[in-house]
Amino acid sequence: MRIGINGYEAVVSRFGNDPKTNLPIRVGSAEVCFELLVELSKIDSKNEYIIYLPVKPTADLPQEHPNWKYKVVKGARLWTLMALNEAANKDKLDVFFNPTHYAPLFLNCPLVISILDVSYKYFPELFKKKDLYKLSLWGKFSVKKASSIITISGSSKDDIMKEYGVNEAKISIIPVGIKEIIKEKMNKVSFLKKYSIENPYILFVGTLQPRKNVERLIEAFSKLKNTDIDLVLVGKKGWQYENILKAPEKFGVSSRVDFLHNVSNEDLPLFYENAVCFVLPSLYEGFGLPVLEAMKYGCPVATSDVSSLPEAGGDAAVYFDPEDVDSISAKLAELVDNKELRSKLVQKGYAHIKKFSWEKSAEQVLKTLETTQHE
Repeated sequence: MRIGINGYEAVVSRFGNDPKTNLPIRVGSAEVCFELLVELSKIDSKNEYIIYLPVKPTADLPQEHPNWKYKVVKGARLWTLMALNEAANKDKLDVFFNPTHYAPLFLNCPLVISILDVSYKYFPELFKKKDLYKLSLWGKFSVKKASSIITISGSSKDDIMKEYGVNEAKISIIPVGIKEIIKEKMNKVSFLKKYSIENPYILFVGTLQPRKNVERLIEAFSKLKNTDIDLVLVGKKGWQYENILKAPEKFGVSSRVDFLHNVSNEDLPLFYENAVCFVLPSLYEGFGLPVLEAMKYGCPVATSDVSSLPEAGGDAAVYFDPEDVDSISAKLAELVDNKELRSKLVQKGYAHIKKFSWEKSAEQVLKTLETTQHE
């Protein structure tokens, strides 16, 4: 069986490259694409794979072997629709896997796509007009063209069925895994000094954009009675981030809020390990990978009670209404003030993350590809 995969997201990052490793900074769908490529190359030596890329493969992608080949396809504009589509059709594939819903639409083989979420359907005002147009129009045609759809949570599956009228049998839920990070060898004192962290802190990790609800988080943080704790926000600037950056001054906590836009992957575990707690106040998530990351590194979690986040956190997190500032503030105060609760959540988190691995994810993706090929 010959399987084609669109590897664009694994090698091209909208956030550029990590200055230390010179590898793409991968978040969201890019991380999913990369991890699945790594695991598929490990678990499947039977099928033949062609990974289509717009540039040469990065050093951390699997090495080529007889059943695993990269094909660099040149094309500046509409790469997926034109250059990729043409190249894939020439290779006489049995099935094509597109890890996002930006899929080639004129393939002569079955198409499997991955849709992590349909947030653009529920919060269109939070997207740039050109991105919203592309997501809506291209997404609609990709769903119609696909033989099978992969998503990462029951919540997202329900949303896809509701918004696109897709038959339930066409959608597979394949939970994500937790990425392995080669942690920087640094003690707590050196870590805190490197990032000029002087007080205990609450941690947020994610792209600075409206959907992440960071402005409300900062307002909720400003209401905490404990003023000896800081808020550390780790993440790149996304879009419509200006009000987020102004929020600490607006709510009178400028001296206690730190924005860190250039944290390396190697240092990220240290932020989780040394935080009082982790908070993800998103208005909508397809899954919420940072929730699992926090649990992996022993950090208690507070997160929103909407979309897929209760699936991600299970019974190992505390939940709040993301649109209610007082609700967010109350749960943060509960975690900050209750050491016993934090300890219980850490232990529950260690148990919870055993359910998730990229190897299991890849095995289920492969099963879907093989099943789709025979339809």
